Amino acid sequence: MILLRSILYFTFLVITTIVIATVGSLVAWALPRKYVHFFDTTWSRLNLWALKFFCGLTYRVTGMENLPENNCIIFAKHQSAWETIALISVIPGAKSWVLKRELLFVPFFGWIMVYFRPIAIDRKSGRKAVEQIIEQGIERLKSGNHVFVFPEGTRVAPGTRKRYGIGGAILAEKSGYPVLPVAHNAGVFWRRRDLRKYPGVIDVVIGPLIETAGKSSTEINKEAEEWIESTVDSLPNEKS
Repeated sequence: MILLRSILYFTFLVITTIVIATVGSLVAWALPRKYVHFFDTTWSRLNLWALKFFCGLTYRVTGMENLPENNCIIFAKHQSAWETIALISVIPGAKSWVLKRELLFVPFFGWIMVYFRPIAIDRKSGRKAVEQIIEQGIERLKSGNHVFVFPEGTRVAPGTRKRYGIGGAILAEKSGYPVLPVAHNAGVFWRRRDLRKYPGVIDVVIGPLIETAGKSSTEINKEAEEWIESTVDSLPNEKS
C-alpha cells in the first residue's frame, strides 16, 4: 500500500508541476514580480496536502518566532526532495534559490524556475560559482528576496554528513545579511532515490538568527553547521 499510495502522489506531483509550470510560464512575464510567487506557493501547498492525503505524511514546525521581519540568507539541511517543495510555503516571502544550473533545463520545472530569479551555478566551476553566488546573491537580497542555500550542495542521507560549502557563508560575510538555519528529518520518511513516501510527521526546526556582522565566512559556516547538525541529531531518525 505504501508503494501504491506513493505512486498516486507522484502522479499528482507530475500533473501539478506540468499544469502550474505551463500556466505560470505563459503569464508570469506579464505579472509584477510580487505576484509571480503565487505559482510556487500554490504548487507547494497543493503537494503538501497531497502528501498528507495519499501518503499520510505531514509535518510540524517549531521556531516560527525566529523568522526575521526582513529578508535573510537561509541555510537548510538537505536530505530529500521534500524540503524543496515544503519550505517554499513554510517560510514566507520571495526566495531566490542557489541551485545547479542543469535544473533550468528540466522540462516544465525549469521553464517556471527562471521567473523566480534563482542563482543557477555550475558546481564544477569552483571559484567562479562562488563569485556568482556573491554577486547575484547581494543583488537578490537588496531586491527583497531571501537567498536560499543548501550548504551541503546535494542530498545527504539521514545519519550522514557532508562538508558545508563556503559560498553561502561568504555571501553572508560580504553582504552583512543574517543567516537563518533550518533543520529537519525529512529524509527519514522521503528517502533519496526511493519512490516510497512513508507515513509520519516530519519535524522542521527554524533556528535562532545568526548575525554575521564582524564574523568571517568560516565562523558563520561553523556556527550554522553546528546548530543544524546538532538539531538534526536530536530529531527522530526512525519511522514510528
